[in-house]
Amino acid sequence: MATVVVKVGSSVIADDAGEVRTELLEALCDEVASRHEAGDDLVVITSGAIARGMRLMELPMRPSAMDELQAASAVGQGKLYRRYDELLQARGVRSAQVLLTFFDISARTHYLNARHTLRKLLEWRVVPVINENDTTTTDEISFGDNDFLAAQVAILIGADRLVLLTDTGGLYTGDPRSDSSAKLVEEVRDLEELDGYEIGLSTSPLGSGGMRSKVVAAEMATAAGIPVSITSGIERDQMAQALAGGPSGTRFEPRRGRVSSFKLWLRYAKPARGRLVVDAGAERALRERGTSLLPVGVVDVHGEFEAGDAVEVQCEGRLVGKGIAGYSAEELRQVKGLKTDQVRELLPRATEEAVHRDYFVLD
Repeated sequence: MATVVVKVGSSVIADDAGEVRTELLEALCDEVASRHEAGDDLVVITSGAIARGMRLMELPMRPSAMDELQAASAVGQGKLYRRYDELLQARGVRSAQVLLTFFDISARTHYLNARHTLRKLLEWRVVPVINENDTTTTDEISFGDNDFLAAQVAILIGADRLVLLTDTGGLYTGDPRSDSSAKLVEEVRDLEELDGYEIGLSTSPLGSGGMRSKVVAAEMATAAGIPVSITSGIERDQMAQALAGGPSGTRFEPRRGRVSSFKLWLRYAKPARGRLVVDAGAERALRERGTSLLPVGVVDVHGEFEAGDAVEVQCEGRLVGKGIAGYSAEELRQVKGLKTDQVRELLPRATEEAVHRDYFVLD
């Protein structure tokens, strides 16, 4: 028995007009039901809520404004899940809709609650159908793409494999749509093998990811010891082989050692909103002792950011790492270089750490 997380992209769920690809969704639910009957635990990460909402609202193109994206998702999410529920129920499989946010993964109590809930659903032999809660998220607190969400969920529940279904056969050495010499990369054991390949962003009018986000998701999951397959959600036999653990598309082999899911997300998926320059003593403390960064070690602040945003930490032009700021840029400019008791005089309610060690990852 295996625990399998399968992510379905917008390009598989819906056509360019936002219409649900019924035959493909039925084929997916057939395969999910087949693996379920064989004893596997399945978790489905689905995109397509925004695409479905766009079609229902007759929007000509994917919105760029956050409120429009959230509204389109609100319109489409329920209708999309209902299709999954109907199709899985017709195949004798119970499902549950689960909407997650970044805080459900990053905050310890929320993280544990999400893990317990998902594990209980699997124990009950229920298939969770998961999407990001787009209606309440913002750029600053979002996964950014469901590929990253899929990797985080796989890490969260300790999955045996992660399958990313897309509208291509896997990762190619170039774009097969424009490069006739592009070849399928069947196996990746070292991510340095990908240097020189053209791994592009999304070209779909409905999606937000693309092959690059899938490779990054694979990097995150394999760092946690989880093998990843990127394969076709259009070709049923390829989909079936990947879900069963067979060769299909591009397989990323797991790497040795484990890194926390939060730090993987922070390193790969969270964009930095600013930059902190620290002194040599602070750099040594971060690198050698794994301590938090205190305001006394900060010598300069670049950019405009709020507490909770990601920031890069540098010393003499070297990137030290990346972390979640405990202060806004404005506050940190007031207290940089000051000792803790001096900071408390200026900002009595402020946290002690400019960047807490639990929310920092070395470069």
